[in-house]
Parts: sequence; C-alpha cells; structure tokens
Amino acid sequence: MFTKILIANRGEIACRVIKTAQKMGIATVAVYSEADRDARHVELADEAVLLGPAPSRQSYLVADRIIEAALATGAQAIHPGYGFLSENADFARRVEEQGLVFIGPKHGSIAAMGDKIASKKLAIEAGVNTIPGWNAAIDSAEQAVQIARGIGYPVMIKASAGGGGKGLRVALDDKEAFEGFTSCRNEAKNSFGDDRVFIEKFIEGPRHIEIQVLGDGHGQIVFLHERECSIQRRHQKVIEEAPSPFISEATRAAMGAQAVALARAVNYQSAGTVEFVVGRDQGFYFLEMNTRLQVEHPVTECITGLDLVEWMIRVAAGEPLPFVQADIPRRGWAIECRINAEDPFRGFLPSTGRLVRYQPPPQTLHASVPTGDGGAESGGVRVDTGVAEGGEIPMFYDSMIAKLIVHGADRADAIARMRQALDGFVIRGVTSNIPFQAALLAHPDFAAGDFDTGFIARHYGQGFRAEDVPHDEPDLLVALAAALNRRLLERAAGISGQMPGHGVVIGNAFVVVVKGQGGEHRHVPVTLQPGDLRGSALTVLVNGRGFDIDADWQASALRTSGRCNGRPFTVQADRDGLWLRIQHQGTRIEAMVLPPRAAELLRTMPYKPPADMSRFLLSPMPGLLVELAVQPGQAVQAGERLAVIEAMKMENVLLAAQDGSVAELLASPGESLAVDQPILSFK
Repeated sequence: MFTKILIANRGEIACRVIKTAQKMGIATVAVYSEADRDARHVELADEAVLLGPAPSRQSYLVADRIIEAALATGAQAIHPGYGFLSENADFARRVEEQGLVFIGPKHGSIAAMGDKIASKKLAIEAGVNTIPGWNAAIDSAEQAVQIARGIGYPVMIKASAGGGGKGLRVALDDKEAFEGFTSCRNEAKNSFGDDRVFIEKFIEGPRHIEIQVLGDGHGQIVFLHERECSIQRRHQKVIEEAPSPFISEATRAAMGAQAVALARAVNYQSAGTVEFVVGRDQGFYFLEMNTRLQVEHPVTECITGLDLVEWMIRVAAGEPLPFVQADIPRRGWAIECRINAEDPFRGFLPSTGRLVRYQPPPQTLHASVPTGDGGAESGGVRVDTGVAEGGEIPMFYDSMIAKLIVHGADRADAIARMRQALDGFVIRGVTSNIPFQAALLAHPDFAAGDFDTGFIARHYGQGFRAEDVPHDEPDLLVALAAALNRRLLERAAGISGQMPGHGVVIGNAFVVVVKGQGGEHRHVPVTLQPGDLRGSALTVLVNGRGFDIDADWQASALRTSGRCNGRPFTVQADRDGLWLRIQHQGTRIEAMVLPPRAAELLRTMPYKPPADMSRFLLSPMPGLLVELAVQPGQAVQAGERLAVIEAMKMENVLLAAQDGSVAELLASPGESLAVDQPILSFK
C-alpha cells in the first residue's frame, strides 16, 4: 500500500480523497493555484504545493508541474479526482513513465473510451447495445442530411470529442440536420480542437441511467448497480439517485452485464461508469464510458456500503477485489443534490464571493459511507464539500459549493430527508440553487418517478420564478414569523432595568405584514396562545387554523428545528432591520410582525420606488469584465454585443436590449464586477 499520494485536483473531490486516504493511514499532498491558497483541501492535506496562477490552464491543467510536485514530495501515486486531467490518457501515461502510479484506469483504457466514435465501435464488438447511427466521421452537411434521412428523424448530431453539452444538436428535419451539422462541427473545433461529427438516432422520452463498474488487475470486474441521472439542466446533472425508480430487475441485470462486458473488453482496472440512454420501453443503448470517478459516486456508496475512493486506491496498489457480483448489496435509497453557487431566479447566472455564513445540515452519516451494521438501514445525511465559512467561491472554477447526499429506507423516505436537509443548509454571501432543488423535489412528477432528461426544460423552460416553488402549507411561514417575533419580544421583556409602567408588554394579537412587489404588502392577522414564556409550546392561529409550534428559538441562530402539529421542521430565519426573512422548503418570505394599530398605520406610508436604472447596463453576476465592445458616443442597435463577463469557466455576452447611444463607460476590461454594478450608461 502507498504511504503518500498526491491529489491532482481541488475543491470537494480533493477533500473527499483526502478523507479516505486519512482513514487508510496514507499521507496526502495537495496542489493548489494562487486563487486556492487558503482553500479547504490545502488545509486538510499533510503537504501542499503551489502550481501557478488562478486560471486552470496555468495551474491544475499543467501536467509537468503536477508530476514534478509528486516526485519532489515523495508521493508514490496520483489521484486525479474528476475533471481537469482525470480522463487525459497522455497524463496517465506520463505518470506511469515517471515510475508513479495513476490511481485510475490504465492509459490505454482511457484512450479507448475517450473517443466517442472509437468507443462505440468497441461497444459493438463487445456485444453492447448501441444507438442506431453512422459511426464514422461525416465529411459534409449534405452527407449529414442523407445519413439522417436513412436513420430516420429525429436524430442527434454529436461531436466525437464533445462533452458537457457542447457539440450536440437534435435535428427534426433536413434543414435542422444541415444547420446542426455545421454548428456542431464549428463548436467542436473551437472547444476541443477536433471537428469530427457523427449522427445517431434520438431516443424519445430518454432516461440517463449509468452503471458503476469496478475492476482490479486480476481479471475481476463487477458492477455496483445503477444511478438515475435524468434530472438535468442543459445536459448538466442536477439531482442523482440510486437505484433508479424506472428500470426493472431484468433491465438492471442486462445493463450491468453489458457494462461489465465493455469494461472487460478494455481491461478496465479501477472505478468507472458506463452511461446508457434508456427509452420508455426500457430499451437501453450505450452512450459513453467515463474512465474516472463520477461526481455522483456517493449515492452508489450509500446503497452498497463500499468506499469507491478506497477501492480505487487499493486496486491501483495491486490488491484484488475480495468480493464477487453476488456479494454486492443494494440497501435503501440514496439521493444527491448538487448545491451550486448560482442564482436560479436570474437565469442560473454564477454567483461568486465570500461565504459569509456556511452551515451545512448536521451530518448523521459520520463514516464516509454507511455500513451494514445499522448505518445503511437507518439512513442519514452526508455533505461532501470543499469550502468552509469565510472561504471564497472563486470565479475561475466550477460553481459547486457542496454535494448534499441523503440515504433513506426507500425513495419516499429519502425525498423527505432531502427536503429537510435542504431546509437546514445555511448559505449567505453567495446565492445558491437550493430553492430550485426544493422545487424539483416537491414536484409531483418527480415524487412519482415520472420524468426523463427533458423534465426541467419541459417544466421550467421559461425560467425559474419564486412562484414556481410550491409550499405544502403557505400559512406555516406566517406562523413561524409570528412565533419568532414572540420569542424576540420575550427576550426584550426579560431585560432588567426597564422603567416601571413602561416595560415591554406582549400582546396576543398581531398582524404579519408579508412584503410584496411595489409596496403591495399582504396583511395577515394572527393570534398567539403561548404555552409558557420561554418560547416553546406556542399556538399560532392563522386564517382560522392552529399551528402548534414547539421550537427552541435562539436569537443569534440562523437555523432552528422543532415540531409543528407534531411534524418535524427546520426553518432558516434572520433579520434585516424590522423585517424577518423566513425560509422553508425553498420558499422565502420577508415579513414584519406588528401590533394591529401599527399595521394599520403602515398602510398609510408612501411607497418609495427603487431608483430607475434603465439607462445603465448592469452586470447580471459577479465576474471578470473581459471585453467592452462599444465606445462612448457609439450608436447601438437591439441585440448588439456590448460586453463580455467571465465567471466560473463561462463567458456571458451582454447584448443591447433596445436601440440607443452609449454615454459613458463606467468599468474597464480586467475589472472584477459585483452583481448589478453599472458597466456603462446610455444617453
């Protein structure tokens, strides 16, 4: 076994690998960029080596520096995590040539599966189901149209080297096939330096289901069941679960057998994933093989009790797998939500900055994975993260803050646990996608397991709005605001030294004023029936309904748990002046709790509208201003390019909303922008 390994990655996956290495008694070396000097993975590792500047092409993608760091620190092996160089066959080969061990498959296996055209031919030879299509590179748009006609519309036009949704088009007719081929080819050349394009049949109502495989260097290969990854936004996974609520036992066994056959065909040694697209009829077809650890690997760990990172390390060290296929358990149900730094209410634009407050829900899966002696059966919560309170979410890398994983007895139990865990995930300073995750989990089609890869596009195709977040009991938010206000008044009443006859007097009738747009607030009368003066056991009457709330409110705590009408809840609450912000099940209200007379007087207060910023181009997100495409005095037309902002590996082009003329430039290229910061003004 190795005594020291280097982790060629950052963020949560670097922390995840370090955690298992520590459990195994293996020393760790972290690498980092200048932007990650104070990152959590650097703090957790035994040693750390600076690679270079913040951009990944100057740090985490520089193979020479990573190999040099491993040799200089005496590391015997390199774990690549996922992303960056994890599926780079040349990097794996160079690691091996330097006498180091690559903790992953052999470079030949990576190369064989890294090319979509070559991997599809290998799959066919191994007897794996493949989607009908043209498996060779296509030379022209005219040829693409002829091939598409032969296969039958709809078809999928894909770049051989594509990934992450790039180099992919769906064509429904000849015109779309012609244009899609040209666009796909150009995009592939610009993004990957490889313009080869192929065409295959588009599967309607498709599910994205993947099989986890694990092989050793002694000829043993097993599959660890499947993961359901169909909840995707723009081809990026949002929620993953294991097992799938869709496929039958027969389909599961057949998919697993074909995944093992493909892995055996390339002598696969490590953890890997064979991805399938599955139609409504449970017909399944090979999509691609990811020759690395997947982001969503924890859900497989939860249902099997196997630490995949540990087995990657053991296999790389030459150990055989001590189990066969019949030994692999499948216990309970696991779900993972990717918690990203993005604003779902502003088109999912990236959100960068400092984590002013960061409090994940309490972890009840204390080991890296649950075990058979009660852990897997009882379920729990796990958080894989690479950040800590006070840390930065930099603009140079992906937007993931953490992975929230729950394990339950069955799917309904897992969904309920996840909804409560999301309620308890406190993030301040940057915006997160937690409200969107909460809405997805509450959607009746998701609860019923009735979805495919088009689920998000179908239900949220026009964007995500606050009203898209359903709440089981909207009046509960009003009741919680009243209960918290009661607790604050009790604290005030208990302050010593109050003037006799002028102390705080707590009444039982209040009005909860819920903030609305344009000053149109909603006034909700409530009546409180306290059980005692210490804040617990309180009944709040809202619209004729009683909410019996038992919670230990702490004025300084952002998160409170308790029971309402006998059911557990977790709520987030903080103050902004006189307003209380209450968050529960992805829904947030801002409310003032006032005596009836004060609420009546509030109605007479004039509304002060916000300043008119229509003459300014505002930055929609925090990011780096990389280009200003206009000059003062220049006339612009609607749709014309004005500026480009870069954040989290994404370039966002800002276009003119209407015709006009530029008055003044208020920011310069190279400047870091805050959200809503003016970039330029119009005359």
